[in-house]
Amino acid sequence: MDETVIDVRHLTKRFGDRTVVDDVSLIVRRGEIVGFLGPNGSGKTTTIRMMCGLLRIDAGEGQVLGHDLRTESGAIKDQVGYMTQRFSLYEDLTIEENLDLVAGLYRLPDTAAAVRDTLASLGLTSRRRQLAGRLSGGWKQRLALAACIMHAPQLLLLDEPTAGVDPKARREFWDEIHALAAEGMTVLVSTHYMDEAERCHRISYIAYGRLIAEGTVAEVIAASGLHTRLLTGPGLEALAGQLRETAGIDQVAAFGAALHVVGRDPAALDAALAPLAGDARMRVSPTETSLEDVFIEFMARSPDNMA
Repeated sequence: MDETVIDVRHLTKRFGDRTVVDDVSLIVRRGEIVGFLGPNGSGKTTTIRMMCGLLRIDAGEGQVLGHDLRTESGAIKDQVGYMTQRFSLYEDLTIEENLDLVAGLYRLPDTAAAVRDTLASLGLTSRRRQLAGRLSGGWKQRLALAACIMHAPQLLLLDEPTAGVDPKARREFWDEIHALAAEGMTVLVSTHYMDEAERCHRISYIAYGRLIAEGTVAEVIAASGLHTRLLTGPGLEALAGQLRETAGIDQVAAFGAALHVVGRDPAALDAALAPLAGDARMRVSPTETSLEDVFIEFMARSPDNMA
């Protein structure tokens, strides 16, 4: 866990007059699973592509797997597995044919053995002759992961890998990721799912090109400075709109039959809710701030660099 796998400093990427990644620095160590969070258009995918050698950096420096980002992108590509947002294998080929093709691209010495072992390790052997285009989302995801790891990369970069996948397949996917990390593989994964972020060892939050928070989930929540109250009682739908316009309240969100009411100043938050506390039908109680609350607050604070 002490070996640094990603060490990038002040990464910057521009497209025309738009700066889509702005001064991003990141350190990831061997065996870590680091979640990369942020709204759409924040530069997560661009940052990942720079780190795996697919996109030239405009400013900054760093090393990935000990190789220089500027001068050794080819060596980085050979040791990285990159799973894109969209399924990128051939849908008119079978699972086995797709993996055979990938093994050839990586110039693996024993293609047949590599395909056989990869099929077995991901539970794909019984489906090996099934066309990729006829697979469900979960099985496509598993095939994509198999293609990414069959050359035994040291670093796995996953760009929103579970979009459109059912909860059972997502859980199985994450069980596999944790098993790979336990064996020493390092994983950087971008995601919009808060439950997935909570499965990561650490998270980094990027908002419109700038890295604004990093640490464990508990550390990021604590550093946000947010306080949350749980409000239960009748008429909450109508009440939510009024509370959003009340001084001292920054967020109001429905959670089941209750409201999460969030603010940065606990005294002002409690003062705003004090009239409700006197109503016998209503109940106001402290509750833990969720990662989603923090995510929304970060978005609200950050200017959209693409606006």
